[in-house]
Amino acid sequence: MFGVRSAFFRDVVWQRLRHNRMALAGGLIILFMFLMAAVPSLISADPSAIDVSQALLPPGHKHLLGTDDLGRDVLVRMLYGARISLLVGFVAVGLSCLIGIALGSLAGYYGGWIDALIMRFVDIMLCFPTFFLILAVIAFLNPSIWNIMIVIGLTSWMGVARLIRAEFLSLRQRDFVLAAQALGASDARLIFRHILPNAMSPVLVSATLGVAGAILTESALSFLGIGVQPPTPSWGNMLITGKQTLGSAWWLSVFPGLAILITVLGYNLLGEGIRDALDPRLKE
Repeated sequence: MFGVRSAFFRDVVWQRLRHNRMALAGGLIILFMFLMAAVPSLISADPSAIDVSQALLPPGHKHLLGTDDLGRDVLVRMLYGARISLLVGFVAVGLSCLIGIALGSLAGYYGGWIDALIMRFVDIMLCFPTFFLILAVIAFLNPSIWNIMIVIGLTSWMGVARLIRAEFLSLRQRDFVLAAQALGASDARLIFRHILPNAMSPVLVSATLGVAGAILTESALSFLGIGVQPPTPSWGNMLITGKQTLGSAWWLSVFPGLAILITVLGYNLLGEGIRDALDPRLKE
């Protein structure tokens, strides 16, 4: 079974991705952002170094993207901000996927009252606007990068849970699962060895798109002043400075805003490409 799926991924899914120009563009954008996040490890520049004599310099040969109101180099701060944004995106989505996969697997495999209990809890969580729920939780916590990641993860798992449940409901009646069950396989083996690996395709798409959503949420929270706190640079809190000097220092808003736009666009394009590649209804 797994050899067949591996061959399908190698021969069909990968070929579809290679021929999907939008997905390739999204992948290149993400790769570029990873390279940006790796640059701070290779340079010794301090993103918090203040030099008031260099304040609000426009983009030029010395400061390629200009400086902010405290004389800090915008390019250096954006490079460090890329690391923060990617870290938030992956940790938050990883946490949400773990919770969603665990609860969705239990609901889809066991059914009955367990399914009803978990799905009613999912329905209750979906009743709350996610962003306002995050705002309410953050209001009671110290605004820090770790709190932001945990809160985003704890409030965004419901979609993954529903996807996994739907896949389990479909797969648990398949012949290969029934055969393993007849041979005496335990529930844990059936879930982790036979059903879950075959149910992960929609989760991969959801996770890719979820990273974009987590980056947007972190940026919005930082822009509102309750996310990543200065002097730690993030694209969201860099926009605060840009808002205050938008008329005289356009570069403080334009470059962080473009970074957020391009990164989110890259993940969305890649996610759409993966979804198309995994869709068995599409033919070559």
